[in-house]
Amino acid sequence: MAEQPATGPSPAHSADRRRAADAIDAAGTSEEVWAAWAARERRSEAVPPDGPVLVVAAHPDDEVLGFGGTAGRLAAEGRQVHVLTVTDGEASHPGSRVLPPPELARVRRGELAEALDVLGLGSASRHRMGIADTRVDEAEDLVAARVEELVRQTGAGLCVAPWSGDLHADHEATGRAAGKAAATAAVPLWEYPVWMWHWAAPGDARVPWDRLRRLPLTTELLSRKKAAVRCFRTQIAPLADHPGVVLPPDELDHHQRLFEAVFVEGDTA
Repeated sequence: MAEQPATGPSPAHSADRRRAADAIDAAGTSEEVWAAWAARERRSEAVPPDGPVLVVAAHPDDEVLGFGGTAGRLAAEGRQVHVLTVTDGEASHPGSRVLPPPELARVRRGELAEALDVLGLGSASRHRMGIADTRVDEAEDLVAARVEELVRQTGAGLCVAPWSGDLHADHEATGRAAGKAAATAAVPLWEYPVWMWHWAAPGDARVPWDRLRRLPLTTELLSRKKAAVRCFRTQIAPLADHPGVVLPPDELDHHQRLFEAVFVEGDTA
């Protein structure tokens, strides 16, 4: 059953929205710059602990962009990979008459189902909350409780969630909630960045680079991840009344490398 937060925007919520919009709308760092830096900065690899894995996403597509290749690898190895999607992403095209929010939510749920099929993640391991898109900060306690519940129900030995410093309000709120839940349930938390690759630059002081670890992908896994990303047609192609795209090619380039990256704590890597 979908859970909804209280209505009515708060000043903090409005400030977070402005901060997210400014960071995402600004000119970003090119993948060429990141590739040159990655060639110099050899990060150690993250090794997932044993047991099922719970992957949390703020919107349908976050989990695929940030962790899709690794999720597919774990599933292929016979690991149980559960996915919890907090919102349906219905606010990605405000004012659209082609895909108004209820219809957009339905379409995005379908896109996610296709993408997870491509990655080999079973339909029985998919979970949804239905929290209002752009309003996750008002429902953090609900999200934390649901994440903790799923960690315990599934026996997850690892929780993976958006980075709580991603400068997107929903990503940050989801990351904070997952962090609280993981700490309460005493399981490690890995955080995957999504928009960080856009607004940050190599060596950016806002980023905890000492906690960044790599998750290498094979060419086969990367090919499957790219196919999964193509399922998100509403995000990578324009609508008739929204000529721009949410995820342009230069942004997608950051998520179509031969590795993924996560922030880890302690000795989990």
